[in-house]
Amino acid sequence: MTTTTDRTLLHDALGPLKDREQIAERLLESSAKHSFDPDRELDWDQPPAEGKWYWPPELVSLYDTPLWKRMSEEQRMDLARHEAASLASLGIWFEIILMQLLVRHIYDKSLTSNHVRYALTEIADECRHSMMFARMIKTSGAPAYPVSRLNHNLARVLKTVSTTPGSFACTLLGEEILDWMQRLTFPDERIQPLVRGVTRIHVIEEARHVRYAREELRRQMATAPRWERELTRISCGEAARVFSIAFVNPAVYENVGLDRRQAVAQVRASGHRREVMQTGAKRLTDFLDDIGVLTGVGRKLWQSSGLLA
Repeated sequence: MTTTTDRTLLHDALGPLKDREQIAERLLESSAKHSFDPDRELDWDQPPAEGKWYWPPELVSLYDTPLWKRMSEEQRMDLARHEAASLASLGIWFEIILMQLLVRHIYDKSLTSNHVRYALTEIADECRHSMMFARMIKTSGAPAYPVSRLNHNLARVLKTVSTTPGSFACTLLGEEILDWMQRLTFPDERIQPLVRGVTRIHVIEEARHVRYAREELRRQMATAPRWERELTRISCGEAARVFSIAFVNPAVYENVGLDRRQAVAQVRASGHRREVMQTGAKRLTDFLDDIGVLTGVGRKLWQSSGLLA
């Protein structure tokens, strides 16, 4: 069981839990004002802008490695294009998982509640995002990059056995690191206009999703029984480990003419890359630490993922 001490510590760290229905009502109001139809909002027929990147070079996995320094500017930009497609593919995979977890979350809840109405609104957002990412991949001319068969099937297990707090912890893992990168991307004038438009839409709409998931995870960690909180710590840590491995598909290196093994080794050894990933995860890891997710085995798994120092 959750003890009185656990609840007191959480209250002291983050303040009282907010009313679930009031939060959902505000998120529904925001959705009504700030939702987008990517098919109409973006100019999909515009040709690629010459000399523009598909992803900020500082966020490309090989940036500042010995291999990067030997690459031509053209090859660097091509790698950025393929990595943007790889991240979009990862985003689609993750959002399909998220939609299934949200449906499971609301299955036993009041269908007329604001909380359920917002979950359904978010599922609709994620449907549009997945189609938007797929269209961006096709427009870029790069291939789609599915995750490995092992990770695909590990996610199948997660979708089946994950409890509610574990589902929301994994949701935040997939949303917040990519969100941090996209917040750097959409205002960057070096980037292709279409990519800037895609990331802008995603950032605006994902802000609501993050708020929903954070508030629900806080509630779950304050009220769930001890076994469920322990399972959440372990499942979230394992998800972080898998996510860090799947973040960029190694096939991108071969597709731009690089040696795959050499490129992967240099990414793993890159201090810059480690700093980028840990900085992108910091807002999330601080939050998870505050609500008691990053303890014990779960913390060790997060550290092994490279997302937590």
